[in-house]
Amino acid sequence: MLEHLPGWLGKALSGWRAGVEAIAVVRPDLAPPAAMRLDSPAFGDMGRLPERFTADGMGVSPPLVWGDPPEGTAMLALIVEDADAPRPQPLVHAILWNLPPRAGDLAEGAIVADGAGTPEGGDVGRNSYFGEGWLPPDPPRGHGEHRYVFQLFALDAAVDIGGQTPGRSAMVEAMAGHVLAAGVLTGTYSRDEEAPIGPVGAVAAA
Repeated sequence: MLEHLPGWLGKALSGWRAGVEAIAVVRPDLAPPAAMRLDSPAFGDMGRLPERFTADGMGVSPPLVWGDPPEGTAMLALIVEDADAPRPQPLVHAILWNLPPRAGDLAEGAIVADGAGTPEGGDVGRNSYFGEGWLPPDPPRGHGEHRYVFQLFALDAAVDIGGQTPGRSAMVEAMAGHVLAAGVLTGTYSRDEEAPIGPVGAVAAA
């Protein structure tokens, strides 16, 4: 959708960003007392997301791998946010909750609509476009680099989210006061800026 915005408009919005101070893991009521390992075989921390995970490619969710959560963990939850979205709050790209409380992984393309969840655990929530599943990164052209922050939370209780497909507010409210640890992984993405000079194909007069 945003790939069709002109580059000049993206540049005009370049100073308008939600900011990392607005992402979930920074909130005082979700601040983790301990850290967990969260990685991806597809990109490194602060590395560029391969195009296939974005709106410019196949638009599938990237693979993730995490380590053992701390003792007392009852469930894991994942929130993915764009800290540089040109809006007051970060854009939510994925929510996944009720993951088993152990070391594990998500395969490429695993974050898709699943209705009431899967028998093996985990349930996909709503992204900022009110869809269930992965919202592919789609930054405005000319807006610069965006940071997509993958946040995995270890919770001390199997919290009641209050619905089969929770959004960010319901998720954050349910997790408040229950976070034992969190893992953070950031991928970046941007679109090249177009800078045409003069009419295409123009030839100077002899």
